[in-house]
Amino acid sequence: MTKPLNVALLGYGMAGKVFHAPLIAATPGLALKTVVTSRADQVAADHPGASVVAEVTTALADPEIDLVVVATPDAFHAEHARQALAAGKAVLIDKPFATTLDGAQALAEQAARAGLLLSVFHNRRWDSDFLTIKQLIADGALGEVTHFESRYDRFRPVVVDQWKERAGAGTWYGLGPHLVDQALQLFGMPLGVYADFAVQKDSGEAVDYCHVVLRYPRLRVVLHACQLAPANDLRFIVHGTGGSFIKHGLDPQEAALASGTKPGGEGWGADPRPGALLRVEGDSAYDSLPGDYLAFYAGLRDALNGAGPNPSNPADALATMTVMDLAMRSAQERRELTL
Repeated sequence: MTKPLNVALLGYGMAGKVFHAPLIAATPGLALKTVVTSRADQVAADHPGASVVAEVTTALADPEIDLVVVATPDAFHAEHARQALAAGKAVLIDKPFATTLDGAQALAEQAARAGLLLSVFHNRRWDSDFLTIKQLIADGALGEVTHFESRYDRFRPVVVDQWKERAGAGTWYGLGPHLVDQALQLFGMPLGVYADFAVQKDSGEAVDYCHVVLRYPRLRVVLHACQLAPANDLRFIVHGTGGSFIKHGLDPQEAALASGTKPGGEGWGADPRPGALLRVEGDSAYDSLPGDYLAFYAGLRDALNGAGPNPSNPADALATMTVMDLAMRSAQERRELTL
């Protein structure tokens, strides 16, 4: 049996605690060896076999670490990834790849020069609803898609004291990578990007409203996220020449992870809310395919062992960053920008 790959996790906030640590622990062939955090008690309770260190440099100096997972606040992603690559480690960065396109490009070039694997955690490719839509489109069930709308709406009207609510962070950095990556996975790069961003919360500093339109020759893709939507469970609207697909409710994996459910058990990733498939021939409920975030880490393990492709390669992540950067510039200039 191949020796498990040792993983160092940088950060034990929501991304580290809810997503990465449980998925690493549940993936055969991976071992959570070290966590960099000040929350030693939480790590000891959740993952008693992992050691806890206070400094990133301590984890990177360990010759037994094979993979470094960067789950620190967004502003530190590029620097911590740069340090890990310089230490000769493979790196997985939680989205966003970096806070600037130039920063992301520099990381991709550094990894390529060093011959090291660099990946970005675009886990929403393994959401139940997205996998279902991908299959519907591939099967031609909707005909040619002419309108694709993807939404992450919330009702969080009160500004809280955390880094995600401060100037320079916000909804576009937090949810934009998921929205853009899913769209590019389905349709490729657009011809043009138009974006409208706003700060709508009282006393808000960070962007909390994003409305982005990606223009293709015939297709229009609408990516939307806001935090002042009391009715917020609409997730996807897809129209095509042969029918439409409407989906309400979020993929259940995040809620399951947050509740402490171990990933991969019976019924994992099953969405209890079917989408509505409205065909020219007649309407029907359409059961979603099960989601599977573990597939990302299994793919990453295989890639590190030379047995498969990188599940989210730097080229894809750079494409996402390119569109995100264009959207930010478009919102500032209040006009469509073309690629």
